[in-house]
Amino acid sequence: MKKLITLFSVCLLLFSCNSQQPKEQSYVIKTPTPERPAGQTDVLELRTDPLPTVRVAFIGLGMRGPGAVNRMTHIPGVEIIALCDVEQKNTEKVNKMLEGRGFPKAQEFYGDTSVWRKVTALPNVDLIYVATDWKSHATIGIQAMKDGKHVAIEVPSAMNMDEIWGLINTSEQTRKHCMQLENCVYDFFELTTLNMTQQGLLGEIVHGEGAYIHGLQPYWDEYWNNWRMDYNEKHRGDLYPTHGLGPVCQAMNIHRGDKLNYLVSVDSKQISSINYLKEKRGQDVTEFRNGEHTSTLISTEKGKSILIEHNVNSPRPYNRMYQLTGTKGFANKYPIEGYALGSEELDPALTKNHENLTAHDFVPEDVRKALMEKYKHPIAKDIEEQAKQVGGHGGMDFIMDYRLIYCLQKGLPLDMDVYDLAEWCCLIPLTAVSLDNNSAPVEIPDFTRGGWNKLQGLKFAQ
Repeated sequence: MKKLITLFSVCLLLFSCNSQQPKEQSYVIKTPTPERPAGQTDVLELRTDPLPTVRVAFIGLGMRGPGAVNRMTHIPGVEIIALCDVEQKNTEKVNKMLEGRGFPKAQEFYGDTSVWRKVTALPNVDLIYVATDWKSHATIGIQAMKDGKHVAIEVPSAMNMDEIWGLINTSEQTRKHCMQLENCVYDFFELTTLNMTQQGLLGEIVHGEGAYIHGLQPYWDEYWNNWRMDYNEKHRGDLYPTHGLGPVCQAMNIHRGDKLNYLVSVDSKQISSINYLKEKRGQDVTEFRNGEHTSTLISTEKGKSILIEHNVNSPRPYNRMYQLTGTKGFANKYPIEGYALGSEELDPALTKNHENLTAHDFVPEDVRKALMEKYKHPIAKDIEEQAKQVGGHGGMDFIMDYRLIYCLQKGLPLDMDVYDLAEWCCLIPLTAVSLDNNSAPVEIPDFTRGGWNKLQGLKFAQ
């Protein structure tokens, strides 16, 4: 009995001590932030010498790389210097495409998983475009910057905190651009909605939602060496957060006046992928780290909230969600594009009949189209038709590549910096920490190390 009383007293003492601390200190799992090395400064709005001609080397020519090479052939002022892949047939196939487009053959590198090192060392290359498997993204990106190259890396660009900080420190040390190739921020709906937000039409954005819900059953076998299924089998958490999180963070001005503070994740047990491996491959899998469905809530410094979901297992329609809730309006991308506005002049569906559950519905289709035209983002106006013709997920991939090259040619800050990369990728390791600790809150570091409030609002350079 005395032992129980003593234990109870100790618990009360600990609770009393904890209650005197700031709230976040008592229950949020801390995430270490390494000190910025001496002589190193941030790369917020980094400007580099203009490159009228951008010489590009591509590493990774599997599912994403060939399309990127093709898109670059439609952008003036681009020279394609080198093509690199593990398999020779991939480099040869892309080179034939280049010749068919009237471009000179690029130098080919192939044969093993380390051949890329020869490419980053090339003296006649300005930009390394990385479209390999996830596990090599950060390693190649870090070395490319050390070799004096700007780097653009497919999503997700980093899979753990060491890789994230490695990319940040290398970009800050070398003063080279490190951009994540997040195409969804250039989707026409996302761009238009961002412009609406920046023009104040939706009021202050207080909540955002995003997701990557995409049944990958038809595609699992297409990933070289089974790398994507293998990663899902061995890792837990939201392994592909950037498509959903990126556009929401831009609308909320993350590290441009606000910052992500902490997250909480929950997941459901895995069923579909285990069944897939058993039925399609005859594998008797008993342990599978990643859950069937992962949901993550994020809180920001300015009191905003974000919900991000991940599901590549279930037979659900493709969905990135993309919802913004503002004090004056609401935007919704999936499953139906629409806007709801708190203005009777703009929103004829707005009535005072509280029993009518559709009294405040999306604006009519003609109003939506008019809004989309009126608030079309400036960077999409001049190249919208070309983007749709060239393609790449409906054109957003072309806008992404076009903007990357445009900013490098003009010496302007890129639309996305290395801190965007870090914030959008950090959910991969940090959701795993939360899940493995019974959905405990986990701190999200300030990757700018003090500069998150230096800029006021996201601005695309013109």
